[in-house]
Amino acid sequence: MTSAHDALIHLMIVAASSDSAMTEKELTRITALIDRLPVFEGFDKERLEDVANACADILNGPNGLDRVIEEAVAALPVKLQDTAYALAVEVTAVDLHLEQEELRFLEMLRDHLSLDRLTTAAIEVAARARHRRLPA
Repeated sequence: MTSAHDALIHLMIVAASSDSAMTEKELTRITALIDRLPVFEGFDKERLEDVANACADILNGPNGLDRVIEEAVAALPVKLQDTAYALAVEVTAVDLHLEQEELRFLEMLRDHLSLDRLTTAAIEVAARARHRRLPA
């Protein structure tokens, strides 16, 4: 059984790698989120590599993407579903440009979560606003 911490991390990893390449910015964002968010209190950061490898193993298996999403959602209490979506969006929004694959992953995740469209739209807008920079 996947723990809630592992589930959140799996979703962030899939969000970051959904466009076939996890960038340094995305990896840095994942690490920063794990380091600073209250939802990760009690998570042993030394396990991060093992959690990432477990996610990769599931992804490489039959129906990998669907399995990761289904297992993650099943491991999360309903009250953390908005948090899970927010973390996935946060990771994909780090470069302010979402590829089709990232958009498709977020759509698949939305379909598995018990969140209304207004909530997911608010999460998406807030992430874009947090990542904007002043023009050069």
